[in-house]
Amino acid sequence: MKGMKTRALRPPFVVVASLLLCTFASSSSGQTADQVVAKVLAARGGLLKIRAMKSQRVSGTISFGEASGPFFVEFKRPLKMHMQLTVQSLTMVRVYDGKAAGWANNPFGGKMIPEPMAEDDLKNITEESDFDGPLVDYKRKGNQIALMGKDKAGDKDVWRLRLTTKNGDVRYYLFDSGTFLLLKWEGKRRIQDKEVPIESYFRDYRNVDGLKFAFAIDSGSSAAEITQKIAIDKIELNVPIDDAEFEKPATPAAPEAAAPPSA
Repeated sequence: MKGMKTRALRPPFVVVASLLLCTFASSSSGQTADQVVAKVLAARGGLLKIRAMKSQRVSGTISFGEASGPFFVEFKRPLKMHMQLTVQSLTMVRVYDGKAAGWANNPFGGKMIPEPMAEDDLKNITEESDFDGPLVDYKRKGNQIALMGKDKAGDKDVWRLRLTTKNGDVRYYLFDSGTFLLLKWEGKRRIQDKEVPIESYFRDYRNVDGLKFAFAIDSGSSAAEITQKIAIDKIELNVPIDDAEFEKPATPAAPEAAAPPSA
């Protein structure tokens, strides 16, 4: 009977102990995570300067393997975005009006005319258009954060932060433990009904009007499988951008046909 009583009592004690451990871990992790986030935002230039941005224009070169071409992205509060890139004489456009409508074309897949975005595309672009980043006012945005502890990104010591969005998607951010600048991002994107793992690496930080930005971003399924490289030439803050840029775009011009050989 003693053995039966002991076995009967043990599970509740284990459950209570686990709950206490989770509670204390959550509380401690939450406080530490907030401290790390505060240092991260300070390293970028501070909340006041981040929130003072009304618009942003980024231009440079994007490369997919051996193919490359110019791109630009324009952002404007609240959550408006216009992106355009040209590779091999084909121009892709992605636009979000900051409310509920977005348009995109895929000339590399034969779709030249911008069409209304599907649900997954809208979900992605609403995150992309938030140029403050998901950590600024993360609670108001419905995001949750947790500090996962120390880690490594290459030869750098980093803090690994887990962010869970209001939609339940999980991303990991790896910040340099010394500078608190973002070195690596890990997550997944849904592309054509499939979840694809993506890693992005950030380097070449420069100061723009008191805020720090990475001017080189490499992305792929892993460090050994980099499929996209972004080299930024210029970042402009608080530039005037017409709201028409965030409406349904016109059909990009078709590439010019090659001239027939002379007889």
